[in-house]
Amino acid sequence: MSDTRPRRTFAVISHPDAGKSTTTEALALHARVITEAGAVHGKGDRRATVSDWMAMEKARGISITSAALQFVYHDHVINLVDTPGHSDFSEDTYRVLSAVDSAVMLVDAGKGLEPQTLKLFKVCALRGIPVITVINKWDRPGLSALELMDLIEKEIKLRPTPLTWPVGEAGDFRGVLDRRSGDFIKYTRTAGGATRAPEQRLAPDEVDENDAQVWADAVEEHELLSLDGADHDQDRFLAGETTPVMFASALQNFGVAQLLDLLLELAPGPSPTLGVDGSVREPQDDFSAFVFKVQSGMNNAHRDRLAYARVVSGTFERGMVVTHAGSGRPFATKFAQAVFGRETTSVEYAEPGDIIGFVNAQALRVGDTVYVGDPIEFPPVPSFAPEHFMAASARDIGRYKQFRRGIEQLDQEGVVQVLRSDLRGDQSPVLAAVGPMQFEVVEDRMANEFNSPIRLSRLDYKVARRTDATGATALAGVRGVEVLQRSDGSHLALFVDQWRANVTARDNPEIMLEALPAGGV
Repeated sequence: MSDTRPRRTFAVISHPDAGKSTTTEALALHARVITEAGAVHGKGDRRATVSDWMAMEKARGISITSAALQFVYHDHVINLVDTPGHSDFSEDTYRVLSAVDSAVMLVDAGKGLEPQTLKLFKVCALRGIPVITVINKWDRPGLSALELMDLIEKEIKLRPTPLTWPVGEAGDFRGVLDRRSGDFIKYTRTAGGATRAPEQRLAPDEVDENDAQVWADAVEEHELLSLDGADHDQDRFLAGETTPVMFASALQNFGVAQLLDLLLELAPGPSPTLGVDGSVREPQDDFSAFVFKVQSGMNNAHRDRLAYARVVSGTFERGMVVTHAGSGRPFATKFAQAVFGRETTSVEYAEPGDIIGFVNAQALRVGDTVYVGDPIEFPPVPSFAPEHFMAASARDIGRYKQFRRGIEQLDQEGVVQVLRSDLRGDQSPVLAAVGPMQFEVVEDRMANEFNSPIRLSRLDYKVARRTDATGATALAGVRGVEVLQRSDGSHLALFVDQWRANVTARDNPEIMLEALPAGGV
């Protein structure tokens, strides 16, 4: 039988090093789907996090690719996606935001609103995604709580409505004041934060003498917030006018249980989704899904390729025949998986909001729609404007077949954009990236996963503009510009600098030279 429990599908997003993967791990720990939390940097004897499974992620201590975790908590099915924070991988984060119903934004208590945090808030606003804000790392010295509220309201134009308020200043985290009940939720540290932190819920008259002063300070600030109208309003939250705020230390597992409960209570479930032609798919309609990520190399024992899809409507049943919207062709979904980090299990059914993986479905690409019944195609995920370009070639010409297969796979996953031309041929495609760290991922995976080390040669191009076949012909041989074709069929004109792009556009008004969406989110 299909599992019809309510769904909550959300992404954890933030600036790098604000604690996304640690928070993801802490949420899984509190949901009791793991027994001990890992650490991004593997401190001491702690293992790596379940969401950071790639060798580079473990070595660097950063998230390089998004990872999905599905688990059950309080009779709800949770679909949680951990995202890369570094702006070099912003395309991956943007793809994830196309597949979730809400987002948890982490803000470092010591650093406040960092550049990537501001950009991600704007993306959520553009996509109409409600945001819950978590002030993380309150166990370390940082800004004052009221100062952080002012920053959020001034910089992001969202009204912060704290649901919990810290008891103890940053660096002296005793617990939180539950602003709706008035209770004191007191935390107790555990060794390294690897296990669930014990909590006590105390009425105001039960607060002991050691906490009396910091409790009184928290109550005073809570009352000031109420006088200022900073109380939660569900309609304004769903409309994107406010952001509920919580205080936590994911590393110590403080405040994580409150976050899980809050997601069940406040975060929206699946909703109607618009197709490119203006038609609407209701959650109860026939099955449809949207592919937002493709990933290979998750299982070292054999070559695998997983197309991550968000179920938009209807019930998925393993083995059902679906239609690929792009080609109109049917295919059978014999193998489908539920995902928990790099671990997968066969799934028989899935409901709207669930994230499932289609195994070795070679026809599926990022942005594809599959459906049953009335045709539907959901809006594609735009590709960002690349700003860094490298010509790639195989170090060992005897491994050219592995080289070609690896480049094609990384292109399908969206790790980089792969550009080709008749002049360069398949032996030396151009790799285009939003940020230079993407090239490091390519080098690592080509050598270790596809057994074909590559040679990268930097190109002097800095600006890319979309053109068409007519523009490609007209610009052939023009100094300071090269036109190549992306795997989606788009023609990109590459320029050495912005000045050259502007002059070319001015001198050739009949040629289409269209700016791409800006990278870095």
